[in-house]
Amino acid sequence: MVIFLSIYLDNAATTPLCPEAIREMTRILSEQYGNPSSIYAPGREALALLDAYRQTVAEALGARPEEITFTSGGTEANNWAIRAAVHKLRRRGKHIVSTAIEHDSVRQTLAEMGQSGFEVTLVGPSKDGAVSVEDVCQAVRPDTVLVSVMLVNNETGVLQPVSEIAGALRASGSEALIHTDAVQAFMEIPFSPKELGIDLLSVSAHKIHGPKGVGALWKTPGLRLSPLLFGGQQEHGRRAGTEALHNIAGFAAAVTAAEAADAGAHLRRLQAVLRETLKDALPDASVLPMGAPQIASVSLPGCRSEVLMNDLDAQGIYISRSSACKKGGRSHVLEAMRLPPAVIDGTIRVGFSRMNTEEEVRVFVLRLQETKMRLFPG
Repeated sequence: MVIFLSIYLDNAATTPLCPEAIREMTRILSEQYGNPSSIYAPGREALALLDAYRQTVAEALGARPEEITFTSGGTEANNWAIRAAVHKLRRRGKHIVSTAIEHDSVRQTLAEMGQSGFEVTLVGPSKDGAVSVEDVCQAVRPDTVLVSVMLVNNETGVLQPVSEIAGALRASGSEALIHTDAVQAFMEIPFSPKELGIDLLSVSAHKIHGPKGVGALWKTPGLRLSPLLFGGQQEHGRRAGTEALHNIAGFAAAVTAAEAADAGAHLRRLQAVLRETLKDALPDASVLPMGAPQIASVSLPGCRSEVLMNDLDAQGIYISRSSACKKGGRSHVLEAMRLPPAVIDGTIRVGFSRMNTEEEVRVFVLRLQETKMRLFPG
């Protein structure tokens, strides 16, 4: 019998650093101390590395390096995209359209904008977790300056119709800027900003086995945004402050490793194993329709997800009940989907990565079955 010290299945919250990222970050931390803004040799060497890392991330997005600005992560990129977009078009209108299932970094930024004189319309999803193109487009008005719709939901994994929304808005003549939070989609499903037809896009490193503390904002060519931070000309004058070269190095290394791994088939197999084993072990369990291959939302009606999660934690199996940012709060995503309270309260989130194995999934389901029978025998 295989003995597992721990099984980590919360990769939608964060992922362990891949060896490639660790090696490159260690190399930079130990060998490259130069400031990329300095003009002497160590600075020029650091700048050359920064340019190369930017090229790597840009190519993974199907973009050009000058379109990429490194940030401290997806939250910062989302905040900046929203604030800069509405500031740019504030004379045209003060209406924003988004969805009721966005990550809190979008939701809370929009709530603050609502207190600052902007009107925010949130479009709800259907029971399958996706918003409709028609509903989003109907919410857009002549004074709408921004439409923000995430690409993959961070709790359910459901893919949102961003490209279809963008196409419909362009066809209607809307001049609103379009932003998407692609943090859970980057390196997991194929896409490019050009294919999506959007203006702004946010990604993060720590969801793809890169380090925490670094992400990026992509902007469409020709779009001028107000700087996020002032004080220097770093990041093409858009974000002042000395770049965290070691983090950016880890980001680029994680991108390269993800491209080489091409783990889509493996992740889909893990999803299939999860569904197959749940069907046999816990026939009352339900799994939301699969979107992105790395996220599964599983409900055990009649159970309490926090109780299941805490008991599995004690066994060394790590899952979550919703977004890590909520710190145990009830899922606004599942509430927006109008699911029954018993379904919401019994929902857990499973997040796979290429480092997980089929055997880990089977052990998780077995332990989940045992936990349910012990704690919720009815």
